Amino acid sequence: MPTSRPMRSPRRAADAIVLPRPAPSPALLSVYEAIVTCGRCPRLRAHCQRIATVKKAAFRDQSYWGRPVPGFGDPHARVLLVGLAPAAHGANRTGRVFTGDGPGGSGDFLMRALHVNGLASQPTSRGPDDGLELTGAYIAAAARCAPPDNKPTPQELDRCRPFLGAEWNALPDIRVVVCLGRIAFGICWRVLGDRGFDVRPRPAFAHGGHYPVVGGPHVLSAFHPSRQNTNTGRLTAPMLEAVFARARALAWP
Repeated sequence: MPTSRPMRSPRRAADAIVLPRPAPSPALLSVYEAIVTCGRCPRLRAHCQRIATVKKAAFRDQSYWGRPVPGFGDPHARVLLVGLAPAAHGANRTGRVFTGDGPGGSGDFLMRALHVNGLASQPTSRGPDDGLELTGAYIAAAARCAPPDNKPTPQELDRCRPFLGAEWNALPDIRVVVCLGRIAFGICWRVLGDRGFDVRPRPAFAHGGHYPVVGGPHVLSAFHPSRQNTNTGRLTAPMLEAVFARARALAWP
């Protein structure tokens, strides 16, 4: 969908239109290359490579990506999503963010909310060749390597933060940033500071929060769509869909 046109009203998942995949921009390709060849965090690189070698029984016949994972989406995106980190047997296996963690996993939960709001071509995210395309949206992460116990250290997040800033710089149409979880929320505010915005005082994280940045994007916050949150009902499908409905309204007023 061209960025010069307003988006259509939200559709139900069954009615969403499948849209063509936009070509990556040269700026994004340059950032991708820097991300996938990064070796700044030896602990994370060793962990990803070990997981890619040992594998999970269900995926023992598959080749794992096993490297840092770049973002994914529309180079003309107006909505930037920021998650935490690749899952050990999800994006660390498939090479695409929020992809491959199984039916009902965080990828499917997130894509359903995007699909309902016309930002994703389908409600599932199973593999890099599954036909999923994002329109008007781009997904990145605070950390690009799968961390042990899903917990990157503050130092590792600091080393990875420039990659989020570089992807953001390569996405000139961003108007809304959706932070998925408390860690991503904190990193986004630090990146905004790196980009020269006055972000003091930094607000507290809350699901459904809306924080306009003077001269910059609207920042929205949501609970991360991890199984820990979705299986317990802390985050429901309508809750996440509502966040992206608001993101649409702000990005295409």
